[in-house]
Amino acid sequence: MSAVLSLPLDPPVLEQPLPPAAPEARFQPADFVSIRGVRLPRTELVNRDLFSEEKREQLRDQLMAARPFPHLVLDDIFHPALLELVLEEFEAQPDNWTDVKSRYESTRRSVLGPTLAPATQLYFDIIHSGWFIDWLSSLTGVPYLLSDPKLFGGGLHESRTGATFAVHRDFNRHRHLGLKNEMVFITYLNKGWNPDWGSALELWDKKHDRCVTTVQPEFGRTILLPHGPVSYHGHTKPLQAPDGRPRRSVAAYYYTSPLAGKQHGDESASVFMKTHRVDRAKAIARMLTPPAVWMLARKVTGRA
Repeated sequence: MSAVLSLPLDPPVLEQPLPPAAPEARFQPADFVSIRGVRLPRTELVNRDLFSEEKREQLRDQLMAARPFPHLVLDDIFHPALLELVLEEFEAQPDNWTDVKSRYESTRRSVLGPTLAPATQLYFDIIHSGWFIDWLSSLTGVPYLLSDPKLFGGGLHESRTGATFAVHRDFNRHRHLGLKNEMVFITYLNKGWNPDWGSALELWDKKHDRCVTTVQPEFGRTILLPHGPVSYHGHTKPLQAPDGRPRRSVAAYYYTSPLAGKQHGDESASVFMKTHRVDRAKAIARMLTPPAVWMLARKVTGRA
């Protein structure tokens, strides 16, 4: 592995062209994000064509039709210059790793709640943003998705020569939060990848005990892998890349709460220390009224 680079951990610089075309332009969002002298156009950080309603429908159908279980493989979602900066920053995290070695896997992962360099932080800021999560929900049909900024199980992943990961399915619940695991989102960062090097991601048919699909971990390739009882995957062929080259990716999991989308009554409202007597009377009436009758009354009065 090459020597550790010395990279600044300052946040990205937002740049705006000067002078502005008009006075109101001074208040527009910055047009560029600058990281270590690389200018990234804000509007091109992701491929916006993928977010149209027509494309969402196509991708949703593609995901559901995939075999041996629903998944989606896409190339070039993110600006390649952003991913090149993320790859560069792997070398800037010498003390940010946990080595995992067992009879089932050999890999390195960033620690829980890692301190991320600027481009890597920007990548995760994008995929944890509300509009991006809404896009994932529209593709998978899973509403109320939640991200995990501490990146439990995700973050930076690196495999070294000889590494394998036995066929498995991911965890059902977040170890610390108890949230249900719904999917993992992985972007690969390996330039000039050769399939002969092994370590491709294998998607297995559990019933017939065989690999059905392989996904080569090529630079800029992303896989969205919904979690389920048959979503078995791994990379069983040992990594044998030249010059000790590692296999690298960035990953994030998304979750749902068991209470998501359910009525929570007063538990989802603010509690005031002093309330008006009319509101107190309503509260008493609600406690004494069966929920079905109360909801019907609200619908009749137009307050549902």
